[in-house]
Amino acid sequence: MYIAVPAEILGIILPLLLGVAFLVLAERKVMAFVQRRKGPDVVGSFGLLQPLADGLKLILKEPISPSSANFSLFRMAPVATFMLSLVARAVVPFDYGMVLSDSNIGLLYLFAISSLGVYGIITAGWSSNSKYAFLGALRSAAQMVSYEVSIGLILITVLICVGPRNSSEIVMAQKQIWSGIPLFPVLVMFFISRLAETNRAPFDLPEAEAESVAGYNVEYSSMGSALFFLGEYANMILMSGPCTLLSPGGWPPILDLPILKRIPGSIWFSIKVIMFLFLYIWVRAAFPRYRYDQLMGLGRKVFLPLSLARVVAVSGVSVTFPWLP
Repeated sequence: MYIAVPAEILGIILPLLLGVAFLVLAERKVMAFVQRRKGPDVVGSFGLLQPLADGLKLILKEPISPSSANFSLFRMAPVATFMLSLVARAVVPFDYGMVLSDSNIGLLYLFAISSLGVYGIITAGWSSNSKYAFLGALRSAAQMVSYEVSIGLILITVLICVGPRNSSEIVMAQKQIWSGIPLFPVLVMFFISRLAETNRAPFDLPEAEAESVAGYNVEYSSMGSALFFLGEYANMILMSGPCTLLSPGGWPPILDLPILKRIPGSIWFSIKVIMFLFLYIWVRAAFPRYRYDQLMGLGRKVFLPLSLARVVAVSGVSVTFPWLP
């Protein structure tokens, strides 16, 4: 039985918004630990109220628009970017049956929605009528489009192994062995591609202040800038969902023990998502930023041929041996 009541929809969106707020705090805390400093610890106990203070500060700031900007598109772009990260949650199951729409094209819908994010970024850069914002938008669009091809091929590789099924059936197909174990190189490429797709470090070139003056959102202030900021972190949580579904088995417990089965599947799913979010933060703290030519070369010269070769290899194995569905 699938949940499709407005109350349940709010029950999914509100925790996501809270998760985005405290993910920012968690990132600042983890990076402070890596860099041997304290991080935010003034507002509230251990800095727990820091996200509320940051949000209040952004709400109270004056929204300033460039005089030559296309006002309607300029205001619509951050809202569209943030809303796309919310509507994509409809096909991500938190537990068996805890999903708004468990369609057979759920994964296709998820990656189609994530691909639409490039339109919000291009619209933001173009409507600002600023050459710096437009330059950052073009760089971001080229980066996102370059890695979408390899992501599609990686997805095809996983679907060859588990069969063309909906998200819940993909999780159930991994009861014997997680697909991330035999396809570990594919999982690594998928995670790195998601870093580039979400413009996260070390691939955060569109927002690199030294190269393009803070990127496509340079002309935004107040809640416009906040919505882009929240959309980036909401996409981090969103893309950790497919990573959890396709590699570490979704919501079933890590070990097949009776005491672990008593813990709800949604808790296990959240724990695995948090593990991927920690990897996002750790990569930002540990690795330097790539040059733009290195970034594009990695996607076109390394990931694209490797993912294509993996599709051919897995297809050959599935045809030759009766191991896969």
